[in-house]
Amino acid sequence: KAMKDGVIIPLNDVIDQYCPNLRAYLDTHPDIDRMIKTDESGLHINGETVKLKGGCIHHDNGVIGARSLESSAYRRVRKLKEFGYNAIRSAHNPISRNLLKACDELGMYIMDECWDMWYEHKNPEDYASRFEDYWEQDLRCIAAKDFNHPSVILYSIGNEVTEPREEKGVELARKMTDCLHQLDPGRPVTAGINPTLIMMRKVGYAATGPANEPEPDHPVSSTDFNKQISEMGKHLMLGSGREDVDQLCSPVLDALDIAGYNYATPCYELDGVRHPGRLLVGTETFPQDLPVNWPLVEKLPYLLGDFMWTAWDYIGEVGVGAWSYHADGRGFSKQYPWLLADTGAFDILGDDNAEAGLASVIWGARTTPYIAVRPVNQDQENLYKAMWRGSNAIPSWSWRGCDGRNAEVEVYSDAHEIELLLNGKTMGRKEVNEGFLAQFTIPYEPGVLTAVAYDREGRRISESSLTSANGDLSIRIQPEEEAAAGRPLYVDIDIVGNNNVVESNADRTLKVELEGAELVGFGSANPRSEERFESGSYTTYYGRSQLVIIPRRESVRITVTTPDAEQYEVTL
Repeated sequence: KAMKDGVIIPLNDVIDQYCPNLRAYLDTHPDIDRMIKTDESGLHINGETVKLKGGCIHHDNGVIGARSLESSAYRRVRKLKEFGYNAIRSAHNPISRNLLKACDELGMYIMDECWDMWYEHKNPEDYASRFEDYWEQDLRCIAAKDFNHPSVILYSIGNEVTEPREEKGVELARKMTDCLHQLDPGRPVTAGINPTLIMMRKVGYAATGPANEPEPDHPVSSTDFNKQISEMGKHLMLGSGREDVDQLCSPVLDALDIAGYNYATPCYELDGVRHPGRLLVGTETFPQDLPVNWPLVEKLPYLLGDFMWTAWDYIGEVGVGAWSYHADGRGFSKQYPWLLADTGAFDILGDDNAEAGLASVIWGARTTPYIAVRPVNQDQENLYKAMWRGSNAIPSWSWRGCDGRNAEVEVYSDAHEIELLLNGKTMGRKEVNEGFLAQFTIPYEPGVLTAVAYDREGRRISESSLTSANGDLSIRIQPEEEAAAGRPLYVDIDIVGNNNVVESNADRTLKVELEGAELVGFGSANPRSEERFESGSYTTYYGRSQLVIIPRRESVRITVTTPDAEQYEVTL
């Protein structure tokens, strides 16, 4: 493919004009397949069948907000790939050029998504007021942006829109799909369709305001679905498989090249019977449902992949995934000072948690047990669990001052059985359940926590360990790569013991001062905070914080000051 001066040149014209030898070769080798192809047997890229191991991501970059940096994009893609992801969905905005470049070079498939609404408002001042005047222009801009990027394999024309309950909305979906086919005939089109939400809108479900009072003038939106599923649980998803829901949603799903389903796992096998030949993709699912969804992806050739909500935590939709110990964290709607969604396999700093560990085990990116521990320093009886998180455990066995308290240990593995040892003493053996999980409750004691994996014959096949921070605590200032003038640099600023292990229960407010560099952002992954990322002062969260700078001179000095007036310096 090629684009010249903003005009798309058809593939055959490119070959004929610029590559006559290639034309002769293709004429004598008709079996060559260097493109995206979909059929009843699945998704094929360059002749190879691909299953999409996906995660949704928002557009922000954590402590630097909505600023898009090339280094941020490469960093995110590298971390996702390390844990087995091979695809991202840019929910719910067109993907940035920096992220396109990173995905091209590092090898990450992209579902590029256009909007979160069509012509009906989800919020009073959103884009719906101008949508019908500009959607075609938007699609032309998006296709022009993506056309020469091989990482883009799918377009998505929307997320959880309810307009397809009526013919006008279905016709719009057809027009947008046809438009993209004309602009870019080599890439299929999907959308994140939530069947339950469309039915809620069809039957006249009334959205509710802050006091849970009906607001009949405000159409039901994604937020209202989120509220309902938070209150009613996952059985709300069962409605997606009903016959009347299928009949309501089939017109828009059939207008797409690939039917995209948000929270509609019950449809996966039913569609194989009801709609032979229809291709599906899980555009949005709960991360903790991957043990159920992924076997279906592997079993059903027409199910192309799964995209969890979400791969990376983000600013906004505050507390949608929070497992909260605060009184103001109970219930779906959370108010100030909640800041982050508090969901995702990676937090906003890019540190992995139990959900990343689970995915890496299921997808085969990890062959040793992944050990995660729920915060030992919190009162588990006061815990409120939100729907968009399956666990709040992190890979840490360093909880200073918590000796003797019960510790909830989660070990993720595809082995048959796990033995847990603490300082060499066995804490028991358990079979790994269908969720790739073995759980243990043991008294916390500092030292070394080890998980040993066994196969069905009782043979020891692998192990992994977590270690506690020991000795006096200090501040570690550690750049993630070599500094270069003018290039943004990520710097980890953590509380560590003498053995360089991060301590999770000694958080403190740190102040950063710079010489020879620009502060881009400094903060932690705390989902509930009144601190500001641009202030240069922030409190660590489970021992970790992150600084992003742009070096401006040959020498850069970073000084970190603690509340006790201790100072730590690094010169780059």
